[in-house]
Amino acid sequence: MGNTTDKIETYRHTLRKLNGWETFLMAESGLPGPRGNLELARAVFLEGNAPLFNDLVKYTYDVAPANSPEEFLAFCGVYGQGRFLSRENLAEWGVLKGFVADPRWRTREAVAMALQAFGDRDMPGLLIKMKEWSTGNRYLQRAAAAALCEPRLLKNKHEVAVVIEILGDITKSIIASIDRRENSFITLRQALGYCWSVAVATLPEQGKIVMEYWFGSKDSDVIWVMRENLKKNRLLKMDANWVEQWRLELR
Repeated sequence: MGNTTDKIETYRHTLRKLNGWETFLMAESGLPGPRGNLELARAVFLEGNAPLFNDLVKYTYDVAPANSPEEFLAFCGVYGQGRFLSRENLAEWGVLKGFVADPRWRTREAVAMALQAFGDRDMPGLLIKMKEWSTGNRYLQRAAAAALCEPRLLKNKHEVAVVIEILGDITKSIIASIDRRENSFITLRQALGYCWSVAVATLPEQGKIVMEYWFGSKDSDVIWVMRENLKKNRLLKMDANWVEQWRLELR
């Protein structure tokens, strides 16, 4: 952790001395490659301003394809919107909604990270907004689930209970779906395949009861989601006997 913090601080110091950032960001992006430079992205988040972030979100898919250095600029721009999100500021919410269905998975992750940055300041506000998003299309649902299921945000039992309720609503919505072969559905299903474990591990007593309800589903995708969550180490650490029991039941 200390090493990560040191890297972020070093990048912040460097950025403060630069007049233009884009060339440096692309050179240090780590793209193309398996891992973008998240430490640099965090430094940009902390040092950047609204005009910069609004310029960077102009790097849309047509000019900044997936896994390109230019995509890193878009990533930083989308992530940076989280600095200025508030319950009332509709402009940034509109920008983020414009990227929830982006073809680039990293850019979709930047949406979740921006939302989490808002949650760091106003978790009740994030819950209100994500409750709304959870009734939207599959990409909005995916963003809501991914944003909320971040361990650092799940400290308050009441708030975790609301997260579990939202996950339940999203899971219910996939039953009898006719869009199961669409990328949007597949993307949502993948997110639900880990999100339940994050929330339930932080509120085991209530969470296990809710998961057990879904273990009884006749829907093949719901059962796939539950099986995937039972593979997560966080649930094993929570209650290994319970996990093993249900793994056997759901084979």
